[in-house]
Amino acid sequence: MDNQNLKAFITVAELGSFSEAADRLYLTQSAISKRIAQLEQQIGKRLFDRIARQVSLTEAGGELLPRARRILQEYENALQAINDLSGEASGTLRLAISHHLGLHRLPPILKQFAQQYPNVTLDIEFMDSEKAYEQVLHGDSEVAVITLALEAHHNINSKVIWNDPLRFICAQDHPLATLKQPALNNLAEYSIILPGINTYTGQIIQRLFHKEGIPLKAPMSTNYLETISTMVEVGLGWSVLPETLVRDLHVMPFEAITIERELGYIHHTKRSLSNAAVAFLELLGGA
Repeated sequence: MDNQNLKAFITVAELGSFSEAADRLYLTQSAISKRIAQLEQQIGKRLFDRIARQVSLTEAGGELLPRARRILQEYENALQAINDLSGEASGTLRLAISHHLGLHRLPPILKQFAQQYPNVTLDIEFMDSEKAYEQVLHGDSEVAVITLALEAHHNINSKVIWNDPLRFICAQDHPLATLKQPALNNLAEYSIILPGINTYTGQIIQRLFHKEGIPLKAPMSTNYLETISTMVEVGLGWSVLPETLVRDLHVMPFEAITIERELGYIHHTKRSLSNAAVAFLELLGGA
């Protein structure tokens, strides 16, 4: 089977869209369709159902998907192993990086890596931590630098690099800013703007209030912390954010409550790390 055809198939299956797959692979939609058609012709089965602009896997497609991932992974592992025989860091290093870390923690590390290892091509995708986790789990990225998951997975190795304190914040003119010793019950009286409940950061906050039996008032949510900071600044609600995003916001003094998230990297337990990945993690570990 042609690797490029398999890559197109996997990408369409993951995104549920031929057009989005074309964008991700920097191809035209017709080129994606042609690759899928070639694969279907070779297999003798239709791989996708296309109904009312919805794209879904057929039974044959569902059977092929995990095997196609393994085939591509083995192929890429073989190429990397050959490159690594020289003992030098070279080839392509596929990284998945959370938006927040890509903005606030990693730029100097990526710059240093590019300068020290010019023979390595960095293939970086910026995305939510949860999606990056899945990328590593499925073998699509070699390493992810993210907010670490709250629960361990037997196929994922993780290491904490930074402890990231979270602060209760509101606008300077918000009613909560007048309280000298606020309590969690006080916060429940006002609207909250949360990171999405599907995010690790959102889960940390929700667990804190659930543990105390305190309901949150009509939460708005978005996965982008920078957006939350802006909405809090204009007075739409209060939130809990990393110190790096506090800026001109009021930090509420919760001295008895300490919450933080762990930031670091993950890689798959069953995947041998390339020389490039080892070099990158060494730099990251010294951050």
